[in-house]
Amino acid sequence: MHFVPRFALAFGLIPALFCPIDSQGQQSSIPQKSDEKPKPQVRPNDAGAAIPTRFDLLRGIYGPFRANNDLLYYHLDIRVDPETKTIRGKNTIRFRMLREGNRIQLDLDEALSIDKILLGSETLKFERDTGAVFIDFPRTLRGGQVYSIEFYYSGQPKETGRFGGITFKKDPAGRTWINTACEETGASIWWPNKDQWRDEVESMDISVAVPNGLTDVSNGHFVGKTDLDDGYTRWDWHVSYPINNYDVSLNIGKYEHYSDKLGDVPLDFYVLPEDLERSKPQFAQAKGMIEAYQHYFGPYPFAKDGYKLVQAPYSGMEHQSAVTYGNLFKNGYLGRDWTGVGISPRFDFIIIHESGHEWFGNAVSAADHADMWIHEGWTTYLESLYVEYRWGKDDALKYLSGYRPKVHNLRPIVAEREVNADLTEDQYFKGALMLNTLRSVVNDDAKWWTLLRGFYGEFKYKNILTEDVIAYFNLHTGMNLTPVFNQYLRRAAIPRLELLFGEAPGTVMYKWDADEQNFAMPVRVGKPGKWQTIQPTTKWQTMKTRLPKDELQVDLDHFYVDVNSR
Repeated sequence: MHFVPRFALAFGLIPALFCPIDSQGQQSSIPQKSDEKPKPQVRPNDAGAAIPTRFDLLRGIYGPFRANNDLLYYHLDIRVDPETKTIRGKNTIRFRMLREGNRIQLDLDEALSIDKILLGSETLKFERDTGAVFIDFPRTLRGGQVYSIEFYYSGQPKETGRFGGITFKKDPAGRTWINTACEETGASIWWPNKDQWRDEVESMDISVAVPNGLTDVSNGHFVGKTDLDDGYTRWDWHVSYPINNYDVSLNIGKYEHYSDKLGDVPLDFYVLPEDLERSKPQFAQAKGMIEAYQHYFGPYPFAKDGYKLVQAPYSGMEHQSAVTYGNLFKNGYLGRDWTGVGISPRFDFIIIHESGHEWFGNAVSAADHADMWIHEGWTTYLESLYVEYRWGKDDALKYLSGYRPKVHNLRPIVAEREVNADLTEDQYFKGALMLNTLRSVVNDDAKWWTLLRGFYGEFKYKNILTEDVIAYFNLHTGMNLTPVFNQYLRRAAIPRLELLFGEAPGTVMYKWDADEQNFAMPVRVGKPGKWQTIQPTTKWQTMKTRLPKDELQVDLDHFYVDVNSR
């Protein structure tokens, strides 16, 4: 699916979660004892971004040899050898030229060999520059015409990144267990593709040959398996929808399978044999999760492909229609109270969060890594909607309040584009708190639910930018929310409400201290149950109040702001 240009969506716009934990399954924030309140711990990527490598720049920029074509289809057809830890095969890539040209850019990690690239029976020349592959055609490709090439490759992919990119492991019983999770490192770490976020194929086939006795679980719906009569079996899957490159997933192991349905949506579950029975009560939460998100946003977005939960040796990842799961079959996050306020232990965090990405990240997708909050901030907010659907708004607000200590406000959420930017984890927690604030600014829940459903429906199966999110909410609220979005997303600090007492009896002066020019946002002050809404700007205003300084409160449950009362 090609990126939808922002100018084409000027009146209403906006793709895996990296759970904020490391490869050993630990929270990236330093964990606290359960009887202590969490203390803010600055994570390295919140303090500053890594310097982009050359491949970050080549991968990140949407240069002329990417922009001249529109992806239509992949068929990834590979053989995986667990003994040698190697892959060999090909990716058939179909694309439409958008303008005349004789070169395109694809990507494949340097650790893997390019055996040949064919246009029909004709061998194409290519150049490699770090992970970028520039393919030259002997004749000019015509704009509007569809072409198909076969990209043959082989080798031993390297394991790198938080979850390894691709890992050749053993399960606890010593059996082969191979998995992928490569949002951070890029899908080209293990297969050739156009490794960026702006352009997605419209559909895909995945064929994976593995030794007999093993199962491959990939994205899409199961087509069938074929004994190749050489000790290998090929597993075939078809993806019926646009898919992010990093969502494409291998899960190869000794899996047990069982299934269910929610309406017309097939539900399939794949676990190791030893975990079959304990998975069933835990995975039963999937139905309630889908029901909750359908309530707010409409039908599950990948109904033809179904919904799968697949056991993996890391915490979890939002692989489209094949969500990977490693949360120990426990509620909370790896058995812990993730937000520290007593709500998380009621549900399995990985099922609720990673599956939420089916709506935001997989269906509604960012066009650049710098706008990843569209995946993570929205899906973290969806966690609170799940809580609200199950247990009510008060518990949802309590749940969100547990995210405040995780925010550091050291650098903006939206980073530089076209450099494969290294992002702050504030995108998760601050993004969710901003959306909760926006709900309070709208101050009409019926309108808010209509906005959410309309926003999702407008951009489903599209790749969009932060500007497109802002344009949609400006248009459909009739408000100028650009300064609000910019302050929370493009500035490091959150707005601070200045309250000045003592200039005159029974009065208080107030204004916003904000980096964004012309920042204005309503906020509630007073006491719980007796709030009054004021309309601060960056200019001082005065209000009357009977409450002294130590009693006048700001409604911090509904507004994520700082307060300076003096």
